[in-house]
Amino acid sequence: MDILLALIPTICWGSIGLISGRLGGTSYQQTLGMTAGAVLFGTFSLFYYQPNLSVMAMVVGIASGLCWSVGQFEQFQSMKFIGISRTVPISTGLQLVGTALAGVLIFHEWTTTKMITLGTIAVIVLIVGAALTSLRDKNAAVGDSQPMEAGKGSVALAISTIGYILYTVIVEWSGLKATRIIFPQSLGMILGAVIFVLFSRQQVMHKATAKNILTGIVWGVGNFFMFMSIPKVGLAISYSLAQCGIVISTFGSIWLLGEKKTKREMVYITIGSLLVVAGGVTLGIMKN
Repeated sequence: MDILLALIPTICWGSIGLISGRLGGTSYQQTLGMTAGAVLFGTFSLFYYQPNLSVMAMVVGIASGLCWSVGQFEQFQSMKFIGISRTVPISTGLQLVGTALAGVLIFHEWTTTKMITLGTIAVIVLIVGAALTSLRDKNAAVGDSQPMEAGKGSVALAISTIGYILYTVIVEWSGLKATRIIFPQSLGMILGAVIFVLFSRQQVMHKATAKNILTGIVWGVGNFFMFMSIPKVGLAISYSLAQCGIVISTFGSIWLLGEKKTKREMVYITIGSLLVVAGGVTLGIMKN
């Protein structure tokens, strides 16, 4: 039963790209709608956890949320440039590598030879896995493979990765309990989304924005059950299972959203996704 509880974040977070892709809208509409949903769930957590919202918790939470909004917006951009099936495994792999390196260089988490060895292997596996998912079949006929804008997608992924890494590092650096961060974090998320909209002058008063509130609620449900499952099954298992959500995103976008892949590209993506999951699970176990 506890494992089933820990699988809820996997399902929720793995479905975000699929839900937003199905609901449609621009990256701006998707980000604003999603953050609005996150605020709704953040408000719920305020009453459920009744945290002590100190000035420090508010500052850290808002800063973390702002970084998250950058990461999520650019991930939505990348999904449009290179597709969900490429974006999610590459993004996940880069985030895991980045947070692992931050843990080593900033927080000195790898303290033994065994941890350094396992961690290094896991990082290499993640990089190889992410690289494999990005490969294209050069012999593909026109229409057999999803068209993509690799240059724009790479830039979006790089910015997204930095945003996501800062989102987690800021909270870790603060030493604050995660339940104290959820509500102010959601405020930072929607603040970041509003800033994006204001600078872009994009039209966001659209039904797609309202629809994507559902995406934010799904994300919030996953976040909530992550915190619920950690005391029951431990951080290592919760963290590791969460990485498996990329399987849902990657293959769901191909089978449900119709992203086109050749047989060779399917092999690349399958092996690459498995390697990213394996690397993520290894790092998750080490975090225990």
